[in-house]
Amino acid sequence: MTRQQRLSLLAPLALFGILVGLVDLSQGSDDEDYYMQELLTRDQYHRVQLQEKTEDTIPDRHERPRQVPSKKVAKGKADKATADAKSGKNANKKAEKNKKGGLKTPNSVSEGEGRHNSVREECPPMGLETLKIDDFQLHASSTKRYGLGAHRGRLNIQAGLYGDDLYDGAWCAGRDDPLQWLEVDARRLTKFTGVITQGRSSLWSSDWVTSYKVMVSNDSHTWVTVKNGSEDMIFSANREKEIPVRNVFPVPMVARYIRVNPRSWFNIGNICMRVEILGCPMSDPNNYYHRRNEVITTDDLDFKHHSYKEMRQLMKVVNEMCPNVTRIYNIGKSHSGLKLYAIEISDNPGEHEVGEPEFRYTAGSHGNEVLGRELLLLLMQFMCLEYLSGNQRIRHLVEETRIHLLPSVNPDGYDKAFEVGSELSGWSLGRWSNDGIDIHHNFPDLNSILWEAEAKKWIPRKMFNHHVPIPEWYQSKNASVAVETRALTAWMEKMPFVLGGNLQGGELVVTFPYDKTRSQGVTREPTPTPDDHVFRWLAFSYASTHRLMTDANQRVCHTEAFAKDDGTINGASWHTAAGSMNDFSYLHTNCFELSMYVGCDKFPHESELPEEWENNRESLLVFMEQVHRGIKGVVKDVQGRPIANAIISVEGISHDIRTAADGDYWRLLNPGEYRVTARAEGFSLSSKKCEVGYDMGATRCDFVVGRTNLSRIKEIMEKFNKHPIRLPNRQIHNARTSRARRLGT
Repeated sequence: MTRQQRLSLLAPLALFGILVGLVDLSQGSDDEDYYMQELLTRDQYHRVQLQEKTEDTIPDRHERPRQVPSKKVAKGKADKATADAKSGKNANKKAEKNKKGGLKTPNSVSEGEGRHNSVREECPPMGLETLKIDDFQLHASSTKRYGLGAHRGRLNIQAGLYGDDLYDGAWCAGRDDPLQWLEVDARRLTKFTGVITQGRSSLWSSDWVTSYKVMVSNDSHTWVTVKNGSEDMIFSANREKEIPVRNVFPVPMVARYIRVNPRSWFNIGNICMRVEILGCPMSDPNNYYHRRNEVITTDDLDFKHHSYKEMRQLMKVVNEMCPNVTRIYNIGKSHSGLKLYAIEISDNPGEHEVGEPEFRYTAGSHGNEVLGRELLLLLMQFMCLEYLSGNQRIRHLVEETRIHLLPSVNPDGYDKAFEVGSELSGWSLGRWSNDGIDIHHNFPDLNSILWEAEAKKWIPRKMFNHHVPIPEWYQSKNASVAVETRALTAWMEKMPFVLGGNLQGGELVVTFPYDKTRSQGVTREPTPTPDDHVFRWLAFSYASTHRLMTDANQRVCHTEAFAKDDGTINGASWHTAAGSMNDFSYLHTNCFELSMYVGCDKFPHESELPEEWENNRESLLVFMEQVHRGIKGVVKDVQGRPIANAIISVEGISHDIRTAADGDYWRLLNPGEYRVTARAEGFSLSSKKCEVGYDMGATRCDFVVGRTNLSRIKEIMEKFNKHPIRLPNRQIHNARTSRARRLGT
């Protein structure tokens, strides 16, 4: 494909910004206690702010941080055209929205951000939260103890449940006085434009800073304080410990070092802070640290955060670029009426092909975990472009697999987080559905049902070890089940998925079932499935190809060093969770489901998206390819008719699967030799040895089963409208006695 042809294919994505501006699309109408605490304090916080509009240094929490424009010329022109097109039409509408306290135009300034400059320049985060700033770049005047050292003073960092000594939830000064400071060494000249702060992450203490000064330096000895005119500027900080507060400097400050100097703090607490610094690195091609950590992508994709309308439009653009291999559909609606859109990628979209496995990726069940959503939008763009350019790997995936991508399971929650912006949404705003439900853990607890049946020795006599039925109470209208969960459940039952991954955020690890501990009252213990070896391989296939998950030098995101276990963990070994999507998928359907926690930052700034794409791109592809590992085949009767719902059992693994409507099946297995049995009601058993090799591609293992004598007799009698004669026991006895006498004579 020539360069000119490739550019013509990319044109729709380059003009994506213009399309969104011109087309008006209609829109449809850890620790849970800790998360709930933040929700309760957020409303209270906003009420206090409304009463204090006259204060000069209270930042406008509704203003979303300005994002760094893309480096791509084509996209930059499109963004400019969009801005020009919008400026005339929407100026009055935006001005009125600003008066109501909503989102502001990029150049507007709140009262709390000073009155000296009508335009404020703002840079993206430097990377304390994303770990681009390493521990050796963080210093402090004093430290209460190691677990509360400067290296823990990162925005949104989470503490252990019990305030672990090594992994606590903030930097806390060793003394409570105005001489304390937290310092960041940028290791190069940087244009600093602002600071974002939080208090200490803790269930047991209340510590936060209420005001601070900021100082900068080029040598860490001589310091200059940020001023408001001729006086040192004192920034108002937090009023509780979880909601981030952003302050922008009156003018940018260029330096290498920056210090945050607390001046006041919560009166019954201590000096504790979590911080993010906003800064733009100055151009310096000779800087060693910059070159060492720089990650550049060559993929020309739409790297930005997409609103709901923009997401739909982007999916439409992909569908129009690749109409022969894509299809857009929805699986239902959210609580507020937004459609849950999915895109199918296949050589025969809309059809299930016999022998072709079905794969799914979902993201955004927690609406504030945004990175997974954007990764799936990038993945669909990438696969379309690479398919058109003749990439053989992508073509093979598309032609041999039916792929489903559902980027936003919880669009209502996403909208809440998106409204305040990537740095100000905190740790949990938008996590739940509109009716306050954690969608990912809202499925029926089938583990308890199965384990109780096993304890009573009901399996397989009274109950199967797979396809555990959903209890009746869960299906009632009064059950606390989100509409999004019901839509997911119906989708999972309808499609014969073989393998799935749900993208989460806030960590770097892949988790696999079971997610619930088998021992009651135990918060964490290894609880493997019968397919534990398969799940471990699947998890490792993603983690080992991720740029950071298995890096022994990678700093822990919060409290767990997952890299020492190859970036994978059994879900119940991490923390118990009943009713997870992973456990439900394994126990109720044929699909093996895992969770990929794709980044420490749940909602990274869009300037981080190209690097996050590079971190996860290969993993996303490799994991999809694992759907072709194991055995596959078709179960038919002697007349060649496919048999649906036949049971496929593997000797030594106490978990079976079933055939789809066309009689085809797929059984994920690691390399080895297996004794496999197919059985169906009314048919005799059929067993054979099936060998799984190390090369990619499932081994074909078909079965032909004959009807049992009893089923044939029943079939004949039904055909001729005859029924068996049931004689009373006395008549049977008399008939046998008479026959014996005749034989005796």
